[in-house]
Amino acid sequence: MATQCRVISAHAPTAGDFATRIAALGVYRRHAPAPPITCIVEPSIVLVAQGAKEMVIGSDVFPYDTSRFLVTSLNIPANSAVTMASEAAPCLGLVFRLDLRTLAELIAQDGRLPLSGQAFHTSAGVGELSPKLLQSFTRLIELLEEPDAIPTLWPLIQREIHYRLLLSDQAPLLRYIASVGSKGHRIAKAIDWMKLNYAAPLRVDELASQVQMGLSTFHHHFRQLTAMSPLQYQKWLRLNEAKRLMLNEHLDAATAAFKVGYESPSQFSREYGRQFGTPPKRDITGLRLGAERSGATTPSLP
Repeated sequence: MATQCRVISAHAPTAGDFATRIAALGVYRRHAPAPPITCIVEPSIVLVAQGAKEMVIGSDVFPYDTSRFLVTSLNIPANSAVTMASEAAPCLGLVFRLDLRTLAELIAQDGRLPLSGQAFHTSAGVGELSPKLLQSFTRLIELLEEPDAIPTLWPLIQREIHYRLLLSDQAPLLRYIASVGSKGHRIAKAIDWMKLNYAAPLRVDELASQVQMGLSTFHHHFRQLTAMSPLQYQKWLRLNEAKRLMLNEHLDAATAAFKVGYESPSQFSREYGRQFGTPPKRDITGLRLGAERSGATTPSLP
Protein backbone atom coordinates (compact mmCIF):
# COMPACT_ATOMS: atom_id res chain seq x y z
CA MET A 1 0.00 0.00 0.00
CA ALA A 2 3.05 2.28 0.19
CA THR A 3 2.64 3.47 -3.41
CA GLN A 4 -1.06 4.15 -2.94
CA CYS A 5 -0.41 6.13 0.27
CA ARG A 6 2.23 8.26 -1.41
CA VAL A 7 0.11 9.11 -4.46
CA ILE A 8 -3.10 9.63 -2.47
CA SER A 9 -1.24 11.94 -0.05
CA ALA A 10 -0.06 14.03 -2.99
CA HIS A 11 -3.59 14.37 -4.37
CA ALA A 12 -5.29 14.77 -0.97
CA PRO A 13 -2.88 17.15 0.81
CA THR A 14 -5.37 18.14 3.53
CA ALA A 15 -8.34 16.50 5.26
CA GLY A 16 -11.28 16.13 2.86
CA ASP A 17 -12.49 14.52 -0.36
CA PHE A 18 -10.79 15.31 -3.66
CA ALA A 19 -11.63 14.71 -7.32
CA THR A 20 -8.85 13.58 -9.66
CA ARG A 21 -8.05 13.80 -13.38
CA ILE A 22 -9.83 10.45 -13.73
CA ALA A 23 -13.55 11.17 -13.61
CA ALA A 24 -14.51 7.91 -11.85
CA LEU A 25 -11.79 8.19 -9.20
CA GLY A 26 -11.75 10.26 -6.01
CA VAL A 27 -9.34 10.23 -3.06
CA TYR A 28 -9.77 11.19 0.58
CA ARG A 29 -7.84 11.97 3.78
CA ARG A 30 -8.98 12.03 7.41
CA HIS A 31 -6.81 13.01 10.38
CA ALA A 32 -8.87 11.63 13.27
CA PRO A 33 -11.61 9.11 14.02
CA ALA A 34 -15.05 10.59 13.34
CA PRO A 35 -18.62 9.52 14.15
CA PRO A 36 -20.97 8.50 11.33
CA ILE A 37 -21.79 11.26 8.83
CA THR A 38 -24.85 10.93 6.62
CA CYS A 39 -24.07 10.73 2.92
CA ILE A 40 -25.46 9.29 -0.29
CA VAL A 41 -23.22 6.77 -1.99
CA GLU A 42 -23.12 5.82 -5.65
CA PRO A 43 -22.38 2.34 -6.99
CA SER A 44 -18.71 2.25 -6.09
CA ILE A 45 -15.72 0.56 -4.51
CA VAL A 46 -14.07 2.21 -1.51
CA LEU A 47 -10.51 1.24 -0.61
CA VAL A 48 -8.48 2.18 2.46
CA ALA A 49 -4.74 2.51 1.88
CA GLN A 50 -4.14 3.46 5.52
CA GLY A 51 -6.45 3.48 8.55
CA ALA A 52 -9.97 2.05 8.79
CA LYS A 53 -13.60 3.07 8.16
CA GLU A 54 -17.11 1.66 8.37
CA MET A 55 -20.37 2.20 6.53
CA VAL A 56 -23.80 1.86 8.17
CA ILE A 57 -26.83 1.20 5.96
CA GLY A 58 -30.05 0.67 7.86
CA SER A 59 -29.19 -1.82 10.59
CA ASP A 60 -26.19 -3.28 8.72
CA VAL A 61 -22.61 -2.27 9.60
CA PHE A 62 -19.78 -2.77 7.08
CA PRO A 63 -16.26 -2.31 8.55
CA TYR A 64 -13.35 -2.17 6.10
CA ASP A 65 -9.61 -1.50 6.19
CA THR A 66 -6.44 -2.12 4.20
CA SER A 67 -7.29 -5.80 3.66
CA ARG A 68 -11.00 -5.41 2.81
CA PHE A 69 -12.86 -3.20 0.31
CA LEU A 70 -16.39 -1.82 0.52
CA VAL A 71 -18.71 -2.26 -2.45
CA THR A 72 -21.98 -0.34 -2.85
CA SER A 73 -24.14 -1.33 -5.80
CA LEU A 74 -26.91 1.32 -5.73
CA ASN A 75 -27.36 5.02 -5.02
CA ILE A 76 -28.33 4.79 -1.36
CA PRO A 77 -28.30 6.92 1.80
CA ALA A 78 -25.77 5.69 4.34
CA ASN A 79 -23.64 6.75 7.30
CA SER A 80 -19.87 6.75 6.94
CA ALA A 81 -17.50 6.74 9.93
CA VAL A 82 -13.72 6.86 10.33
CA THR A 83 -12.60 4.33 12.93
CA MET A 84 -8.79 4.61 12.68
CA ALA A 85 -6.86 7.77 11.81
CA SER A 86 -4.38 10.23 13.32
CA GLU A 87 -2.26 13.21 12.30
CA ALA A 88 0.80 10.97 12.06
CA ALA A 89 -1.04 8.19 10.22
CA PRO A 90 -4.09 9.69 8.48
CA CYS A 91 -6.84 7.56 7.00
CA LEU A 92 -6.13 7.57 3.26
CA GLY A 93 -8.12 5.93 0.53
CA LEU A 94 -9.89 6.04 -2.80
CA VAL A 95 -13.43 5.86 -4.17
CA PHE A 96 -13.87 4.19 -7.56
CA ARG A 97 -17.26 4.70 -9.22
CA LEU A 98 -18.63 1.53 -10.82
CA ASP A 99 -20.07 1.39 -14.33
CA LEU A 100 -22.99 -1.06 -14.27
CA ARG A 101 -23.02 -1.18 -18.06
CA THR A 102 -19.42 -2.41 -18.10
CA LEU A 103 -20.32 -5.06 -15.52
CA ALA A 104 -23.31 -6.16 -17.61
CA GLU A 105 -21.18 -6.37 -20.78
CA LEU A 106 -18.56 -8.49 -19.05
CA ILE A 107 -21.20 -10.83 -17.63
CA ALA A 108 -22.77 -11.24 -21.07
CA GLN A 109 -19.44 -11.80 -22.85
CA ASP A 110 -17.75 -14.20 -20.45
CA GLY A 111 -19.33 -17.58 -19.81
CA ARG A 112 -17.36 -17.90 -16.55
CA LEU A 113 -19.33 -14.97 -15.12
CA PRO A 114 -22.86 -16.45 -14.82
CA LEU A 115 -25.90 -14.53 -13.74
CA SER A 116 -26.53 -14.49 -10.02
CA GLY A 117 -29.63 -16.39 -8.94
CA GLN A 118 -29.09 -15.26 -5.37
CA ALA A 119 -31.23 -12.48 -3.85
CA PHE A 120 -29.76 -9.95 -1.42
CA HIS A 121 -31.21 -8.07 1.52
CA THR A 122 -28.70 -5.23 1.15
CA SER A 123 -26.96 -3.37 -1.67
CA ALA A 124 -23.52 -3.25 -0.01
CA GLY A 125 -20.85 -5.69 1.07
CA VAL A 126 -17.27 -6.04 2.23
CA GLY A 127 -14.87 -8.14 0.19
CA GLU A 128 -11.35 -9.48 0.53
CA LEU A 129 -8.79 -7.39 -1.36
CA SER A 130 -7.01 -10.03 -3.43
CA PRO A 131 -3.45 -9.43 -4.73
CA LYS A 132 -4.62 -9.18 -8.35
CA LEU A 133 -7.39 -6.71 -7.51
CA LEU A 134 -4.94 -4.65 -5.44
CA GLN A 135 -2.49 -4.61 -8.36
CA SER A 136 -5.24 -3.28 -10.64
CA PHE A 137 -6.03 -0.43 -8.24
CA THR A 138 -2.33 0.31 -7.80
CA ARG A 139 -1.98 0.75 -11.57
CA LEU A 140 -5.00 3.05 -11.47
CA ILE A 141 -3.50 5.23 -8.74
CA GLU A 142 -0.10 5.32 -10.46
CA LEU A 143 -1.84 6.57 -13.61
CA LEU A 144 -2.44 9.88 -11.78
CA GLU A 145 1.33 10.45 -12.01
CA GLU A 146 1.22 10.00 -15.79
CA PRO A 147 -1.63 12.29 -16.88
CA ASP A 148 -0.77 12.14 -20.59
CA ALA A 149 -1.40 8.39 -20.53
CA ILE A 150 -4.84 8.61 -18.89
CA PRO A 151 -6.92 8.81 -22.12
CA THR A 152 -5.24 5.67 -23.49
CA LEU A 153 -4.75 3.50 -20.41
CA TRP A 154 -7.73 4.47 -18.25
CA PRO A 155 -10.35 2.52 -20.29
CA LEU A 156 -8.18 -0.62 -20.11
CA ILE A 157 -7.58 -0.39 -16.36
CA GLN A 158 -11.23 0.44 -15.71
CA ARG A 159 -12.33 -2.69 -17.56
CA GLU A 160 -9.73 -4.82 -15.78
CA ILE A 161 -10.94 -3.63 -12.35
CA HIS A 162 -14.54 -4.46 -13.20
CA TYR A 163 -13.44 -7.90 -14.42
CA ARG A 164 -11.45 -8.57 -11.22
CA LEU A 165 -14.43 -7.51 -9.13
CA LEU A 166 -16.61 -10.05 -10.95
CA LEU A 167 -14.14 -12.71 -9.84
CA SER A 168 -14.06 -11.50 -6.23
CA ASP A 169 -16.11 -12.74 -3.28
CA GLN A 170 -18.49 -9.82 -3.89
CA ALA A 171 -19.26 -10.96 -7.45
CA PRO A 172 -22.72 -12.38 -6.61
CA LEU A 173 -23.91 -9.00 -5.33
CA LEU A 174 -22.56 -7.16 -8.38
CA ARG A 175 -24.10 -9.70 -10.76
CA TYR A 176 -27.44 -9.39 -8.97
CA ILE A 177 -27.50 -5.63 -9.60
CA ALA A 178 -25.91 -5.57 -13.05
CA SER A 179 -27.54 -8.59 -14.72
CA VAL A 180 -30.31 -7.37 -17.02
CA GLY A 181 -33.66 -8.77 -15.92
CA SER A 182 -32.72 -9.47 -12.30
CA LYS A 183 -34.80 -7.88 -9.54
CA GLY A 184 -31.72 -5.98 -8.38
CA HIS A 185 -31.23 -4.53 -11.85
CA ARG A 186 -34.88 -3.47 -11.98
CA ILE A 187 -34.59 -1.68 -8.63
CA ALA A 188 -31.46 0.05 -9.95
CA LYS A 189 -33.44 1.26 -12.99
CA ALA A 190 -36.20 2.55 -10.70
CA ILE A 191 -33.66 4.47 -8.62
CA ASP A 192 -32.13 5.99 -11.77
CA TRP A 193 -35.62 7.21 -12.75
CA MET A 194 -36.24 8.66 -9.29
CA LYS A 195 -32.94 10.54 -9.34
CA LEU A 196 -33.92 12.22 -12.60
CA ASN A 197 -37.54 12.89 -11.58
CA TYR A 198 -37.34 13.55 -7.82
CA ALA A 199 -39.43 16.74 -8.12
CA ALA A 200 -42.34 14.97 -9.82
CA PRO A 201 -45.16 13.28 -7.88
CA LEU A 202 -44.22 9.67 -7.21
CA ARG A 203 -46.77 7.04 -8.17
CA VAL A 204 -45.18 3.88 -6.85
CA ASP A 205 -47.54 1.53 -8.68
CA GLU A 206 -46.63 3.15 -12.02
CA LEU A 207 -42.92 2.99 -11.25
CA ALA A 208 -43.22 -0.69 -10.32
CA SER A 209 -45.03 -1.36 -13.59
CA GLN A 210 -42.38 0.60 -15.50
CA VAL A 211 -39.65 -1.76 -14.25
CA GLN A 212 -41.92 -4.80 -14.74
CA MET A 213 -42.45 -5.72 -11.11
CA GLY A 214 -45.56 -6.32 -9.05
CA LEU A 215 -46.26 -3.61 -6.47
CA SER A 216 -45.68 -5.75 -3.36
CA THR A 217 -42.55 -7.35 -4.87
CA PHE A 218 -41.23 -3.91 -5.81
CA HIS A 219 -41.81 -2.56 -2.29
CA HIS A 220 -40.16 -5.62 -0.73
CA HIS A 221 -36.99 -5.56 -2.82
CA PHE A 222 -36.69 -1.77 -2.76
CA ARG A 223 -36.71 -1.76 1.05
CA GLN A 224 -34.33 -4.70 1.22
CA LEU A 225 -31.76 -2.98 -0.98
CA THR A 226 -32.08 0.62 0.28
CA ALA A 227 -33.35 0.18 3.87
CA MET A 228 -36.24 2.55 3.11
CA SER A 229 -39.49 2.76 1.16
CA PRO A 230 -39.70 4.44 -2.29
CA LEU A 231 -41.46 7.48 -0.76
CA GLN A 232 -38.79 7.81 1.94
CA TYR A 233 -36.12 7.58 -0.73
CA GLN A 234 -37.77 10.33 -2.78
CA LYS A 235 -37.94 12.53 0.33
CA TRP A 236 -34.23 11.94 0.91
CA LEU A 237 -33.42 12.97 -2.66
CA ARG A 238 -35.56 16.10 -2.41
CA LEU A 239 -34.16 17.27 0.92
CA ASN A 240 -30.55 16.79 -0.10
CA GLU A 241 -31.07 18.59 -3.41
CA ALA A 242 -32.79 21.46 -1.58
CA LYS A 243 -29.83 21.64 0.80
CA ARG A 244 -27.45 21.82 -2.16
CA LEU A 245 -29.52 24.57 -3.80
CA MET A 246 -29.56 26.69 -0.63
CA LEU A 247 -25.89 26.12 0.08
CA ASN A 248 -24.33 26.38 -3.37
CA GLU A 249 -26.87 28.42 -5.36
CA HIS A 250 -28.01 30.65 -2.46
CA LEU A 251 -31.72 29.98 -2.89
CA ASP A 252 -33.99 30.78 0.04
CA ALA A 253 -35.78 27.88 1.75
CA ALA A 254 -39.19 28.47 0.14
CA THR A 255 -37.75 28.70 -3.38
CA ALA A 256 -35.66 25.57 -2.85
CA ALA A 257 -38.70 23.74 -1.46
CA PHE A 258 -40.84 24.50 -4.52
CA LYS A 259 -37.98 23.66 -6.88
CA VAL A 260 -37.57 20.13 -5.51
CA GLY A 261 -41.29 19.38 -5.55
CA TYR A 262 -42.71 20.50 -2.20
CA GLU A 263 -46.03 22.33 -2.31
CA SER A 264 -45.79 23.65 1.26
CA PRO A 265 -42.69 25.47 2.61
CA SER A 266 -43.84 24.70 6.16
CA GLN A 267 -43.96 20.97 5.42
CA PHE A 268 -40.51 21.25 3.83
CA SER A 269 -39.14 22.99 6.92
CA ARG A 270 -40.56 20.32 9.24
CA GLU A 271 -39.18 17.44 7.20
CA TYR A 272 -35.83 19.19 6.74
CA GLY A 273 -35.53 19.64 10.50
CA ARG A 274 -36.31 15.97 11.12
CA GLN A 275 -33.75 14.91 8.54
CA PHE A 276 -30.87 17.22 9.40
CA GLY A 277 -31.64 18.08 13.03
CA THR A 278 -32.14 21.82 12.54
CA PRO A 279 -34.34 24.14 10.40
CA PRO A 280 -33.10 25.01 6.88
CA LYS A 281 -31.96 28.60 7.47
CA ARG A 282 -30.11 27.79 10.69
CA ASP A 283 -28.47 24.74 9.12
CA ILE A 284 -27.19 26.58 6.05
CA THR A 285 -25.99 29.53 8.15
CA GLY A 286 -24.07 27.14 10.40
CA LEU A 287 -22.48 25.37 7.44
CA ARG A 288 -21.34 28.67 5.93
CA LEU A 289 -19.90 29.90 9.23
CA GLY A 290 -18.04 26.64 9.64
CA ALA A 291 -16.61 26.95 6.15
CA GLU A 292 -15.46 30.52 6.83
CA ARG A 293 -13.66 29.47 10.01
CA SER A 294 -11.89 26.64 8.19
CA GLY A 295 -10.91 28.90 5.27
CA ALA A 296 -13.00 27.09 2.66
CA THR A 297 -14.74 29.19 0.03
CA THR A 298 -17.74 26.88 -0.28
CA PRO A 299 -18.73 24.34 2.36
CA SER A 300 -18.98 20.81 1.09
CA LEU A 301 -21.80 18.38 1.69
CA PRO A 302 -21.04 14.92 3.12
